[in-house]
Amino acid sequence: MGRESAARTPGDCGYDAELGFFGNFRVGEESSGDEAEESAGSEENDGLPLVKPLGLKNGRSDCVRSVEECGDELRHPLVREVCRLVQLRSVWNPNFEGELRHLLRSLKPRQVCAVLRAQEDERVALMFFYWADRQWRYWHDPIVYYTMLGILSKTKLCQGARRIIRLMRRRRIVREPEAFGYLMLSYSRAGQLRRALQVLTLMQKAGVEPNLSICNVAMNVLIRANRLEKAFKFMERMQLVGIMPNVVTYNSLIMGYCDLHCVEDAIELLDGMPAKGCPPDKISYYTVMDFLCKEKRVEEVREMLQKMVRDSNLLPDQVTYDHLVHVLAKHGHGDEALEFLREAEQRGFQIDKIGHSAIVHSFCKEGNLDKAKEIVNEMFSKGCTPDVVTYTAVLDGFCRVGKVDQARKLLKQMERHGCKPNTVSYTALLTGLCRSGKSSEAREMMNTSEEDWWSPNAITYSVVMHGLRREGKLSEAGEVALEMVKKGFFPTPVEINLLLQSLCEKGKVDEAKRFMEECLKKGCAVNVVNFTTVIHGYCQTDNLDAALSLLDDMYLSNRHADVFTYTTLIDALGKKGRIEEATDLMMKMLKKGLLPTPVTYRTVIHRYCERGQVEDLLKLLEKMLLRQKFKTAYNQVIEKLCYFGNLVAAEKLLNKVLRTASRIDGNTCHVLMESYLSKGIPLSAYKVACKMFQRNMIPDLKLCERVTKGLMSEGKLEEADKLMLLFVERGHIMPQS
Repeated sequence: MGRESAARTPGDCGYDAELGFFGNFRVGEESSGDEAEESAGSEENDGLPLVKPLGLKNGRSDCVRSVEECGDELRHPLVREVCRLVQLRSVWNPNFEGELRHLLRSLKPRQVCAVLRAQEDERVALMFFYWADRQWRYWHDPIVYYTMLGILSKTKLCQGARRIIRLMRRRRIVREPEAFGYLMLSYSRAGQLRRALQVLTLMQKAGVEPNLSICNVAMNVLIRANRLEKAFKFMERMQLVGIMPNVVTYNSLIMGYCDLHCVEDAIELLDGMPAKGCPPDKISYYTVMDFLCKEKRVEEVREMLQKMVRDSNLLPDQVTYDHLVHVLAKHGHGDEALEFLREAEQRGFQIDKIGHSAIVHSFCKEGNLDKAKEIVNEMFSKGCTPDVVTYTAVLDGFCRVGKVDQARKLLKQMERHGCKPNTVSYTALLTGLCRSGKSSEAREMMNTSEEDWWSPNAITYSVVMHGLRREGKLSEAGEVALEMVKKGFFPTPVEINLLLQSLCEKGKVDEAKRFMEECLKKGCAVNVVNFTTVIHGYCQTDNLDAALSLLDDMYLSNRHADVFTYTTLIDALGKKGRIEEATDLMMKMLKKGLLPTPVTYRTVIHRYCERGQVEDLLKLLEKMLLRQKFKTAYNQVIEKLCYFGNLVAAEKLLNKVLRTASRIDGNTCHVLMESYLSKGIPLSAYKVACKMFQRNMIPDLKLCERVTKGLMSEGKLEEADKLMLLFVERGHIMPQS
């Protein structure tokens, strides 16, 4: 294994009983800008990074090939034991860690890779990678770094991938373009297109030469982000520096056209590929046919098949028909998929049980169970025995139409036919039970899984948890969630939040808080939204002290409150008349650099006007507006003051509104005039109308007619005549009227 440049001390691997197995390192944690090259990733611009004309290495590195050729080591006893210990991380102790450390030193690099790939949750794999990296007298082999990057490239954990790139630099491990390609893909999955493209600049600053592979990754990132025009520009830059596109490059562009529903342009590009010295392959045609299948343009699919033979001399084979059957079935076109299956059989090709299962699944999704049964019987007659996938598709179809009892019978028939149901089969049945309001039965069935020789997965637990939640069995749902964590499956923040919301709606806020804290201790990804949900629950039950205490707990847990958290608390404090505390909280929010939203403005204005503390409100608004402009702030203040009957304060602010003389300002003036009329003060409404005319704003004619009647009833004929005369002068009513 490679040795790192910096020496380690034995203290690096010390165990902390409070922090548990993985120590105090958090997934995605960033060190403080220790790498100069990282500065390139922080720039925000729309320009494409420059591909410089460096010497090219178009081959793949030995290390990357080793990762790709790495066999399945999961059956090795050492690997299985390490995976077992990792799954017990929630009950970790020093003895377990010592045993794991001993096993770690006995593992070969490929076996370490197998452990990482065996983890269903990529965050757990990343934490194990970090933990192993800190152990005394152990160094990750380069193949482990590339394996971990490959795992992260399929997730949104781009911060972890970036940190591994840094670690490779510190450990003096050669970073091939493929390593940066993995980072680019992770950024792309996280929706950070600019940072993904800036990886090219980062790579060149690190002295790593670009090759065709990394350029194709960049092209794919642009295509996935629907930046087809920039993808073409990038290809031009590639060619300028001597990196010639290959069929993979053109296939990405064809896919980009299809994603934008420009299939004619895609076909034109495909036709022009031979002239550019890059004839299309079957994938080029499959990409276009995939789009046509999705749009149910079956006749054009047949034309593309003929074109593939005529223009490119590529004969349709077993793979071609398998592909078409799967794509059509996937998009719900079971009848069309069946047509191609018949055609394939006429040409002597044998569509396997997987293709038949896809068609069965398509019919079951449409609720056409009779047609699905016909296909299954046909499979028996052909000697193509249905497998667990086929049976599971039919079972899921029964559950979709509410025939749970027949689904249960089919599950037993599977065993009698020698087809052992798997986790997906049981999960489909449990989903049907939960949809039918039988979540308790589903939970009991999951609890007896060991007796039936199957193991629930994360989806199974999630299905049962949400089924219990929908039926109002919140305590049981919480128990299932915690059991899920103990088994090594982490509920997502969204799933946690749904359960927290249900508990809070039932008034069980303390129970919600305990559940959230338990998830936090177990290492679940509890985020600021989850904390805000519980804080809102406390505010709804008027337990503001507990809500404020939970705000402090957020910082202790390294979860930083956002503007929605603060707005929730400010609203609750204002509702209870604790205006000074609300003001302090708002100032604290502003000092942290959080910008108030329109909801924040409306909340503050409503609560302060409700309490009549106009002066305090105006002072606070000035500070808020310095951070984040809000054009209608004073409009809302005036309207709220009118709503609460404080017309004197509202009139004092009228000049602030009339500065811009917009349509919104006119509506605010109308609200104030309506309030004066309702209070029987038409003269004040008249003064507001006059100010509007002075600002070249025309008040509502019908409203002013009511003002005129009010003035006449009070004997103020001169003001009434003057108001109507203003409309005449501006041509809005005829003089004789």
